[in-house]
Amino acid sequence: MKFILGQKQEMTQIFKEDSGDVIPVTRISAGPCSIIRVKKQDAPDGYNAAVIGLVGKKKMGKRDLGQTKGLGNLQYIKEFRLIDPLEAQAGDLIKVDTFEIGDRVKVIGISKGKGFQGVVKRHGFHGQQATHGTKDQERAAGSIGSTDPARVFPGMRMPGHMGAQQITVKNLEVIKIDIVKNEIFIKGAIPGARQGLLMISTDGELKLTQPTAVVKENKIVATEKKEKIPETETEAVAAAKETAVKTEIK
Repeated sequence: MKFILGQKQEMTQIFKEDSGDVIPVTRISAGPCSIIRVKKQDAPDGYNAAVIGLVGKKKMGKRDLGQTKGLGNLQYIKEFRLIDPLEAQAGDLIKVDTFEIGDRVKVIGISKGKGFQGVVKRHGFHGQQATHGTKDQERAAGSIGSTDPARVFPGMRMPGHMGAQQITVKNLEVIKIDIVKNEIFIKGAIPGARQGLLMISTDGELKLTQPTAVVKENKIVATEKKEKIPETETEAVAAAKETAVKTEIK
């Protein structure tokens, strides 16, 4: 299973090179995401999953970054359930190159919040008639039931908070992938506002990169160089001083 976290940027359009058709797409800034933890069924967790994180603009405190174990300012942390156990280590990166053009992905996001709304906008009620004695009730819900039960039944469509719910859209096609800018273009509309967090997943083999080992090797080489340079400088200065003293004595 392939998966990644991203943030919705904007909607735009792409022209096909062969036919010139216009394709409406959503531009998503996805990854790179760091693997924080891998859960396995034979472990105490009892199920297969992968916990990954995405860097955000908000500066996180030490208490919030406790489980990241020094992997960076991971503001967004999500878990993906897996069928088979994932062979990966903490610190491995997931980039957009794990997806391919033509993949059918599932996108999960939080829809735009619209605040407290009435039944006309929230549920599509047509409202009351505007004549024959109706006064200030054109957009009212009307009766919500008989007085015999003396209560409102669960599930009654009434005014309330609208939006800000988790929405899942399946079978969306990947149109374009920009590896340099870490962007993925998906056909159609995607729930959520700009900069909203998205969970993108599909079937296939997950591609992982391991920059942590390379960085550690570079740090080790740089440290060794920094340690050797002062020693050689000290020896050269000491030799110069000895030469100067011998010259003065002669």
